[in-house]
Amino acid sequence: MRVLITGGAGFIGSHLCDRFLADGHQVVCMDNLLTGKLENVEHLFGRDGFTFVKHDVTNYMHVPGPVHAVLHFASPASPVDYLRYPIQTLKVGSLGTHKALGLAKDKGAKFLLASTSECYGDPEVHPQPETYWGNVNPVGPRGVYDEAKRFAEAMTMAYHRHHGLDTRIVRIFNTYGPRMRLGDGRVVPAFLSQVLRGEALAIFGDGSQTRSFCFVSDLVEGIVRLLAADHHDPVNIGNPEEHSILEFARIVQQVFGGGPEIRFEPLPVDDPKVRRPDIGKARELLGWSPVVSLSEGLRRTADYFRATALGLPPA
Repeated sequence: MRVLITGGAGFIGSHLCDRFLADGHQVVCMDNLLTGKLENVEHLFGRDGFTFVKHDVTNYMHVPGPVHAVLHFASPASPVDYLRYPIQTLKVGSLGTHKALGLAKDKGAKFLLASTSECYGDPEVHPQPETYWGNVNPVGPRGVYDEAKRFAEAMTMAYHRHHGLDTRIVRIFNTYGPRMRLGDGRVVPAFLSQVLRGEALAIFGDGSQTRSFCFVSDLVEGIVRLLAADHHDPVNIGNPEEHSILEFARIVQQVFGGGPEIRFEPLPVDDPKVRRPDIGKARELLGWSPVVSLSEGLRRTADYFRATALGLPPA
């Protein structure tokens, strides 16, 4: 196949570029580099079958030649980013999704939307199945991301129903791994950078809120299987192993041999109290479940931070 990946220079998008090239496909990586980084894909420059296009997908999109699949991953994805770029986040979820769907329709390509567990908001159902409609504050600060993704899902399903477009929707739960940015505000890079620097681990609130952490290679495997499946409704991809943030801080300390003290900070507005995917559909439809343990994934991610972002020697 020839695959277009929007947001391809981002954290998850760049790993998808690697995977599709490794599987023998051609990849067009499109990114405006608002939050993505060329460093994530520069190792692919000059490789047969790889093309990089710097472009803002909220504008008209044109890719010469055949395209067999469009994977729409362009969007700020961390609270730091979508609070800094609220308008751009809304535009890429609406206008960008419209442009990407239009290109897929024109090319007769499959379309896969990167959606998010944020569609469930601060959930009143736990764990969250795909049938749950969510509990989102549309006018809160996080609404620019949550509602952009919910709108993107609605538009994707409209293109499927009205135009017969062959679509997929993946709802991604907390994912971590190499190529995350240290300063993106999410808990894994925050804790790892703090423990590697010998700083106190900052916990927002009392640490009772829960998250489920999926290593990026597991997520990519689920996405590849979903693209190959004949299923159009949303599918959760994430790790159902749930930890409180306080418990997760203790795990980080154990994995890295003790570590600094813990300090507590005020909880952000509309921060979800619980987050855990029901992956029954992924298991049944895709034969997928995560395989990388949390301790192993943390070590791999820490090695990346040591080598690149922090300039520290290997463990």
